[in-house]
Amino acid sequence: MDGGKVTLGRTAGLYLGAAVLRLALFTLFPGLADLLTGRVEISTPVTSFKRLQEGLFLYDHNVSPYDGGVYHQAPLFLPLFSLLPSLPIFTYLLYIAVDILSAGALLKIADSGEAGSSALFTSPRREKRWSGFVIATVFLFNPFTIATCIGRSTSVFTTCAILHAIAKAVAGAPFGAMVALSFAAYLSMYPLLLLPPLLLLCYDRQPPESAIKPGVQSAATNILVVVGVLAALFQMSYFITGSWEFLPSTYGVQLTLSDLTPNIGLWWYFFIEMFDSFRSFFLAVFWLHLSCYVGGLTIRLRRQPLVVLTLLLGIFSIFKPYPSISDASLFLAMVPLYRHVFPLMRYTFVIAAVIMYTTFLGPAFYHLWIYAGSGNANFFYAITLVWGLGQSLLVCDLTFAVLRDEWEVERPEMVGKDIRQI
Repeated sequence: MDGGKVTLGRTAGLYLGAAVLRLALFTLFPGLADLLTGRVEISTPVTSFKRLQEGLFLYDHNVSPYDGGVYHQAPLFLPLFSLLPSLPIFTYLLYIAVDILSAGALLKIADSGEAGSSALFTSPRREKRWSGFVIATVFLFNPFTIATCIGRSTSVFTTCAILHAIAKAVAGAPFGAMVALSFAAYLSMYPLLLLPPLLLLCYDRQPPESAIKPGVQSAATNILVVVGVLAALFQMSYFITGSWEFLPSTYGVQLTLSDLTPNIGLWWYFFIEMFDSFRSFFLAVFWLHLSCYVGGLTIRLRRQPLVVLTLLLGIFSIFKPYPSISDASLFLAMVPLYRHVFPLMRYTFVIAAVIMYTTFLGPAFYHLWIYAGSGNANFFYAITLVWGLGQSLLVCDLTFAVLRDEWEVERPEMVGKDIRQI
């Protein structure tokens, strides 16, 4: 009992420390928030706080927020932020609270032990893991997470919804998981691709009294929940805006990439150089490439659906239309769950070096291009390619480690032996 009290106290201290750090950065450096809000590494056309403020101004003056072609975010953000008092401190507290809620969900995921021991697979290395407290600490004090919070990107709400969807799934609460995933898909669209592995995770973690429910019936019920919640959210959005124009302005922008503002992704420069006659074809190819990983990973790693979710989050942070460091921070928050397979990873140093290298040089190259005028778009796009390479190496290396862990369970005589591809 005392151990539980100590753990509760340490967790409360962690949350308090993270909140105090963020509040101190907000208040002691008043210009920092606006500086980070304007950074392309943090804010994208579909997550920018400045664009949210413009949409909110139009909304408060009874003008459609989508008339100006600047606001591309979900309509429900408008009444949420309009209800906040005008003092900036309340916005700061909202973002801090969302970060803490995300950390709480991540702590539950870690303490569930699902990463090392799922319903269909148990790793022999499962005892070698970090506690939920450590993993939540890594997330809360990750510079990417802190910068996203200070920059007030609305991607923090998507991150919170995704983590709560996974937390509810591992807790055996499929309804809550589907509702949380619906909110994430409503805010950013791409989380809908997480539905297949999340359905498997919900099925594997269902309580004993529901274990007799067939898999197809369980999946159909959960899909209906997602459809119903999304329909309700869309209907609420219609009542808020008075029309359906928010659909092309939010999801249509992501599907067609109509806003080519630079970001740390791979799409914007490619489509700037693209001939208009080929644009539709390559849009379809890029979206097909992003979504094709879902089926393959879900089938191959059926025994470990949480691994599939983690790898997909890494893939999305590389290949989605408008990525930011918020997506990278979510992926990096999930990676420590697999502490037990870290010894099987081969390129840890290279991955860490590449990510740190691009973290420091990315802003420098953007400055050379936009402000100093001594470079061009190729400078910044080149460093974003290296950034994508670093994340790709991490995704591939983690996949190798997980598959090697499974393979050694199937073939114990191969434990510790090298693998050579012929």
